[in-house]
Amino acid sequence: MSKLTIPSGYRMPLTNNELQRAIELIHADFQHNLTVRLNLHRVSAPLFVDGRTGLNDDLNGVERPVSFDIPDVGAQGQVVHSLAKWKRLALKRYEFKLGTGLYTDMNAIRRDETVDNLHSIYVDQWDWEKHIDVRNRTVQYLKDTVQDIVGAICDTASALRNHFPALSFRPERDVFFITTQELEDRWPELSPAERETEICREHPTVFLMQIGGVLHSGARHDGRAPDYDDWTLNGDILMWNPVLERAFEVSSMGVRVDAAALKRQLKAAGCEERRELPFHQMLLKGELPQSIGGGIGMSRLCMLLLGACHIGEVQASLWDEETVKGCEAAGITLL
Repeated sequence: MSKLTIPSGYRMPLTNNELQRAIELIHADFQHNLTVRLNLHRVSAPLFVDGRTGLNDDLNGVERPVSFDIPDVGAQGQVVHSLAKWKRLALKRYEFKLGTGLYTDMNAIRRDETVDNLHSIYVDQWDWEKHIDVRNRTVQYLKDTVQDIVGAICDTASALRNHFPALSFRPERDVFFITTQELEDRWPELSPAERETEICREHPTVFLMQIGGVLHSGARHDGRAPDYDDWTLNGDILMWNPVLERAFEVSSMGVRVDAAALKRQLKAAGCEERRELPFHQMLLKGELPQSIGGGIGMSRLCMLLLGACHIGEVQASLWDEETVKGCEAAGITLL
């Protein structure tokens, strides 16, 4: 089965030059909207980390990081998968006060990614993390934060349409909240991806909560590393993509683990040996701030707001020959 999907009659609404200007507008406007709503400040972030620290995001636990030796430093560098754990440590190191947080431009390489219309081996996202009080470790606080992020997306979409009238996508501001178990109970015969599409067909903006744990069926909706999100207080922001006619993940986020959640999830994932890593030791000793955070895909958001059918239209990456030839035949420009 082909990894490439090109909807019948598809055409990018903008010229190549307009597209680049529109991407620039999205980046500038959304960053401003997000930082104002969440009280964030920009910091610089690493492209790679020391593989011995446990700071790299292990994703589902099977993806191989791009590694390289650094002879003059005497270390093995790992290109980040994401900055999920690094950001929490940065909150402490950069002395972010309660109620404030950071955001950064995250660039990653995920060599084992299966590439298709939505996925690339190059990942770019706005990574953010906010220092919260222990009393904010609640579902309501999580939902309020989701509403703020969706509001920022909708404001940027409005500004984009004002500058480029050929664009018509209007994201839904009202968020429908549902858990992975509720979704499985509703459509037990469908795959997780199919369930997401069906719920987004009914509700154009969805926050799907509680990802990572085992459902009643004995399966997981999706994998999550056990040492950053609390699986009871996390989720994905999904929006209906009218071009591809499917659910479209814009952001993965959540309240981060405290010591109790870390112990519980490391045991469930069968990787309790991570408790001895420096980052995990700091967390278990209560030396890291309570936080909430996530990643918002830059190319993903551009793709959705601009009506692109392939992520290669809004970011430069490497693609297989079938994808390159298929896009060329359809008149689609891959950057």
